[in-house]
Amino acid sequence: MSRFQIVFALYPGVTHLDFTGPHQVLVRTPNADVVVASMGGQDIDAEGLRFSNLADLATLERCDLLCVPGGFGTTDAMLDPAFMAAIRRLGAGATYLTSVCTGSLILGAAGFLTGKRATSHWAWRDQLSEFGAIVSDERVVRDGNVFTGGGVTAGIDFALTMLAELAGQDYAESVQLGLEYAPAPPFNSGRPELARPEVLAQIKARMAEMADARTAAVKAAAATS
Repeated sequence: MSRFQIVFALYPGVTHLDFTGPHQVLVRTPNADVVVASMGGQDIDAEGLRFSNLADLATLERCDLLCVPGGFGTTDAMLDPAFMAAIRRLGAGATYLTSVCTGSLILGAAGFLTGKRATSHWAWRDQLSEFGAIVSDERVVRDGNVFTGGGVTAGIDFALTMLAELAGQDYAESVQLGLEYAPAPPFNSGRPELARPEVLAQIKARMAEMADARTAAVKAAAATS
């Protein structure tokens, strides 16, 4: 019996927790190999961390589960023809198409979310509609073989949901226990509807600096998807 192949597709400017969180969970999938890949196997710098010894995304023959994390680099990745060609090729043969945060914009740009319910980081999820997706504000969304997680930390919830699909709920719960994943945040400000108005205003102001560029990239990618 062949082993289940899980591929994380990285690109410059990825948010490291978008993939290291799910990786920590999915690397425990029974009878599975987990591959972290980039174009040309290039090293990836991610907010102060460097990931090296990566597989070449362009030469991977196949995968059973493709996971695309998000990050500030999503804007450029959506418009990179070679990267998007690799995503389309691998995704076309995958049993599961998955993402975390703005990685769902890349899935959308690849043409995989048309008519599908999907989510993303709260600041960008409405842009999924440009790709024909049905926008959801849920933390983890499944529509058929497509699993999408919300922003950054939702990747752990997504991965546990995915692990339950692959190996059963009992096993997924045992992994959750082994990782002592029992969130108890010190502040109740993890979603826009929970945050104090002044806190929400701060983060929106910071994100506004890149809003125009990302919106333009989404529209350009949607025109060719």
